[in-house]
Amino acid sequence: MADTTIKISEEVRDRLRLLAEERGLSTRALVERLAGATPTEAERTERTARGIAYLRAHLGVALTDEDLSEGEAWRNAIAEGRVGRQR
Repeated sequence: MADTTIKISEEVRDRLRLLAEERGLSTRALVERLAGATPTEAERTERTARGIAYLRAHLGVALTDEDLSEGEAWRNAIAEGRVGRQR
């Protein structure tokens, strides 16, 4: 396991410590868990493609190009924090 140092604000550091404590984890374990649970763009794209293929193959859903574009725009808005409740 490699040691890495990152520079973050004191507020973020304190928040990470609090979140870790609430979960009974070390800050390192919390960061590892968050990084492992957060999909990359490529993983999200693959997951979306698998979902669309499943809908078409098993549920007979006929998604139009417009449906897919709207869904992608919605997903991007969520990923960018423009939609949904902020904590």
